Amino acid sequence: MEYLIIMGLYLNPILAVVFCLNLISIIKKVNRDEKISTQKNTIWATFSFVYIITCLTWSFAAIPF
Repeated sequence: MEYLIIMGLYLNPILAVVFCLNLISIIKKVNRDEKISTQKNTIWATFSFVYIITCLTWSFAAIPF
């Protein structure tokens, strides 16, 4: 459990940047042309989002009440 929290402290900022950049890239591609594939960007954005939310959830769950 502590390992996940420590990984979250280091990887969350990096994956948050990846998430934002991928969302911007998807928006630009959709605005430019409808036939451009956004599958790779969507997968990276989804992975980043799920990882960030999972780490935050487990971090808050580890706080003693």
